[in-house]
Amino acid sequence: MTQLPPSSRGLHPDLPRTALVDSSPTALIVGDAPVRLWGLSSRQRIGKQLQRLQIAQAPIGATAGPGAMVGSVVVVHAGWVYDEPLLAALTQAAVGTLLLDEISGKAVAAKVSAAQAASLARALETGSEPPTGLQSRTPATLASHYNNKLRKRETPYLLPLSAGTLAAIEKRMFAGSYKGVTDAITKYLWPLPARHVTKWCANVGITPNQVTFVSLLMVIAAFQCFWTGHFGFGLVAAWIMTFLDTVDGKLARVTLNSSKFGDVFDHGIDLIHPPFWWWAWIVGLGAVGLPLPASAAVLAIVVVGYVAQRLEEALFMKAFGIEMHIWRRFDSWFRLITARRNPNLLLLTLALMFGRPDLGMLAVAAWTVLCFFVHALQIVQAFAARRQGAITSWLSH
Repeated sequence: MTQLPPSSRGLHPDLPRTALVDSSPTALIVGDAPVRLWGLSSRQRIGKQLQRLQIAQAPIGATAGPGAMVGSVVVVHAGWVYDEPLLAALTQAAVGTLLLDEISGKAVAAKVSAAQAASLARALETGSEPPTGLQSRTPATLASHYNNKLRKRETPYLLPLSAGTLAAIEKRMFAGSYKGVTDAITKYLWPLPARHVTKWCANVGITPNQVTFVSLLMVIAAFQCFWTGHFGFGLVAAWIMTFLDTVDGKLARVTLNSSKFGDVFDHGIDLIHPPFWWWAWIVGLGAVGLPLPASAAVLAIVVVGYVAQRLEEALFMKAFGIEMHIWRRFDSWFRLITARRNPNLLLLTLALMFGRPDLGMLAVAAWTVLCFFVHALQIVQAFAARRQGAITSWLSH
């Protein structure tokens, strides 16, 4: 048994804790689809998924002749789009498991013995009846689970791929790449434009790391503009950065294109830059004649408060094994507005619209303090609740 390789940028939606990939199956891809999805043919996409699951593909003609393949074989029809946890669950399933599309009832994939692989492959390609004696499963009965990485409960998708279904599939896949619990801007404002930009990037071959590099340039540009008091230009750069921060992760997920470097590059930028922006904003207030009377204290509040809230989240995770923001419904709702980068940028943007960037920073400082105490209360409540039993996410129920 081989451990599922670690995920980068959330590309592998989390599998159940017992999910270990059986290293013995061989994969056989049959059929094809007439369209490309996120810049990849269906066979290319399935091949990448199998590679990430450490499942070797059988060569062309492998089913020919006696003893051509041994052990178990996962046969997959490429006319369908498979969520990766669904393929992973199929590779772990018992030999003799047949995967059906829940809507049409068609057989689309199976894990069978090598002796059955050729007949099953023909059945899938021609649409005829599969071999008898197989146990039929649907995505809901085979792989429905709570996705810890993306903080939501979901049934992995299984979708027929054609020119007529392509747009709907792209929309479904993109929505599936989103975290269920995040800030309000990312959750409600960015999805539609980000989907179109992500599709364009995929079609022209732009990689997630290239998008992340542009977002880094926007981080630097925003810092420079804030520092010199050009708050409007700085906010434009900052909001572009937050948008690209959505695009790079989604592009990586839908194109199955990730790396350990990309994971560190993306999340490192996200983690480090916000305090530098707030520092630059405070300096810029002096440049435009609106210095804060206690600028050092305000800077300490926003920087120390940012670090302290990150430490609170880490403490919650270490103490209870789940993220703070997915424990209760209130915690997930509060994540929409908690004092992180995007909600703070919204406060600064509104303040600048009224010509008072100084009041915007004071609002950020006050909101940071309030959110720190809310998170502290959440931790205290969780310790109290643990006396009654384990702390689990409301999303997993």
